[in-house]
Amino acid sequence: MAWYQELFENYAKQYDTEDFVQNTESEVDFIETVLAHDRSRRILDIGCGTGRHSIELASRGYLVTGVDLSRGQLRRAREKAAQRNVRLTFEEGDARHLPFSGVFDCALSLCEGGFPLMETDEENFEILQSAARALVPGGVLILTTLNGLFPLTHSIKGLINDTSTTSLRVEESTFDLVTFREAETFSVTDDSGRAMTITSSERFYVPPELTWLLKSAGFEAVELYGCMPGQYNRERRPNPDDFEMMA
Repeated sequence: MAWYQELFENYAKQYDTEDFVQNTESEVDFIETVLAHDRSRRILDIGCGTGRHSIELASRGYLVTGVDLSRGQLRRAREKAAQRNVRLTFEEGDARHLPFSGVFDCALSLCEGGFPLMETDEENFEILQSAARALVPGGVLILTTLNGLFPLTHSIKGLINDTSTTSLRVEESTFDLVTFREAETFSVTDDSGRAMTITSSERFYVPPELTWLLKSAGFEAVELYGCMPGQYNRERRPNPDDFEMMA
């Protein structure tokens, strides 16, 4: 089982308490500006997790399909949608092999909802190709990913401090300048109270590399921005102080 499957098998309620997921409304406000508030646009949320963006968008009148590999995350997403009396579709699926072709006007891949968590660069690229196939001509992808400029100018010790969260404590972190992969060993408690120790491997991307990958996957125009949770906009250039980058 991949590390991200082990982590998210029973980590939905704990995930929803993390600080970085508390800014959903402002992030969806930004998505709406990109879509010009056109609620006829069909949206695919890739790696939708517990459905925070999917449910908020559906509550505003958009047609949304959320896809995730984790049954536990999807179970939580359906519960939250029912609590808010919001109708949308959630499907279990692999972001590398989505079963859609020319269906959606917009695809989302936010908060590392798949890309860039895969074990190889090829698998991460498959997610971009899969997203491109799912879109109609002229469709748009909104993606956030780990910013490779950040670890170039911050120490590994600083990286540990930045990636520890409310319920997840990073014990050790190393960054490989050849592969641009960060390996973390962290302790976490799942929704049942079980303590786990997991070692992750995540890929950081620098701006020209991400632009080339997106164009190679079939996207014609690529715009990159610096971003932080809850602070999505088109004003910040990618910079070394932002842990994430938006395309």
